[in-house]
Amino acid sequence: MELTGRSFIGRQRGAGESAAFYGINPLTGARLEPGYAEAGDDEIERAVQLAAQAAAPFAAASGKQRAALLRRIAANLDAVAEPLVERAHAESGLSLQRLQGETARITGQLRLFASILEDGSWVRARIDTALPDRKPMPRPALRSLLRPLGPVVVFGASNFPLAFSTAGGDTAAALAAGCPVIFKAHPAHPATGEIVAVAIQQAIAAEQLPEGVFSLLYGLGNKLGLTLVLHPAVQAVAFTGSQRGGRALMDLAASRPQPIPCFTEMSSVNPLFVLPELLAADPEGFAQNLFASFTLGSGQFCTKPGLIFWTKMTGAEAFVAHLKKLVANAAPLPLLTPGIAQAYTQLTGERAKQAARVAEAKNSGEAPFCHAAPHLYSTTLADFQARPALAEEIFGPTTLLIECPDLASYVRAAGALDGQLTATLFGTEADLAAQRELIDVLATKAGRVIANAFPTGVEVSHAMVHGGPYPAASDARFTSVGTRAIDRFVRPVCYQSLPDALLPAELQDANPLGILRLVDGKETRAAIG
Repeated sequence: MELTGRSFIGRQRGAGESAAFYGINPLTGARLEPGYAEAGDDEIERAVQLAAQAAAPFAAASGKQRAALLRRIAANLDAVAEPLVERAHAESGLSLQRLQGETARITGQLRLFASILEDGSWVRARIDTALPDRKPMPRPALRSLLRPLGPVVVFGASNFPLAFSTAGGDTAAALAAGCPVIFKAHPAHPATGEIVAVAIQQAIAAEQLPEGVFSLLYGLGNKLGLTLVLHPAVQAVAFTGSQRGGRALMDLAASRPQPIPCFTEMSSVNPLFVLPELLAADPEGFAQNLFASFTLGSGQFCTKPGLIFWTKMTGAEAFVAHLKKLVANAAPLPLLTPGIAQAYTQLTGERAKQAARVAEAKNSGEAPFCHAAPHLYSTTLADFQARPALAEEIFGPTTLLIECPDLASYVRAAGALDGQLTATLFGTEADLAAQRELIDVLATKAGRVIANAFPTGVEVSHAMVHGGPYPAASDARFTSVGTRAIDRFVRPVCYQSLPDALLPAELQDANPLGILRLVDGKETRAAIG
């Protein structure tokens, strides 16, 4: 397809006069054509107004209509998967295999959301029938369900040019909920976003839905994001990125005359606790698997294990020695953007002043453009707790070993941690049985507690939780992955004593959609009366 370098204002293309920026190949430093123009003020306003106009008819569309839209977007993306992956590779430096997996992930989650829309029970319909003879006061007929919030601004993430980008989890969840999306494209992969946006708008047109259901805007700096978040027609924000960026958006959304929810997934160091029996069985194998995890994707996963708690036990010396060897012999790894590479160099230098750098890739001085050497640091639990900066995330291929005086100190260490996306324990069944208190503490700190698996895999499913207490996310009650992600973009609405014909179909006596409902406290698909 021909790339234009212009925003999507609904179905129309932006009219930017000149290229403001280009995608950059992080493997070579080459500039990628075409150039991309920033959206002007009038284009931003037009996109938001189109979304506002689309909000009511899109909310009124049936679950089956919205499911058809999601399935058509997925089919359109399947049709352009090869050029999409090739361009995403050029703009991100991520492997073709990784990006093929991301493509399958976004189409899979679109179809997963479609399946719950087709069933319809996700709206959690509740009906309390009238009790006119109740004493001392009668009870009116009360019926409630979840309804969409309205236009949502979604920010693209740098580290997932597909899975957390234009048609990624936030966009899919918002569209499934019935909310129009205004997408702020990430400037690191603009053409990838353009290819996906074409697929989305083609699907919207084919399903005869309002063009304002989706727009994509390009912009550098903070102006575009600030303008969108402050616009009175916008009703929610979704962001995946740094703690600094996420916190700024949270504060901005809260500062509006009408504050709106801002769902941010931000900073996590994903603590991992090593238990004795497992380590004794295969210390070098565990070191190999740990190295593969914290360098996966060049350490640019939000679920990278960044803190490794261990204590002197059988196999510990061999584990640490082998991990040092793996890091020292590693090749430089490609980072996503020059800015990320620069930040990694700065932060690893600062980390070395506060913790011992016990291993660094030997050939780090020969790293090509936008590449970085893996680093391994070590400290004690006492020093870790005395230096809060050691608990901060470093985006890239590095991790920190924290030596604890004994297993009992793991509970104290866990209790002092900030909120996390994940927390992991590695041990045998007997190891884990002895750590019930630690598991209970970690459940208060993380959105996902894992046994004997590295946290970098995030399954798109009904039960998955990808969130956690602040600063991992802005609101620990929600997830940005899995079908529960739809809950961020809806609110409960109660209808009292309305005539049956005026109620949404999900709440009508006959239950014409056949959904599962809570009627007078009992779950049923039966009609009333």
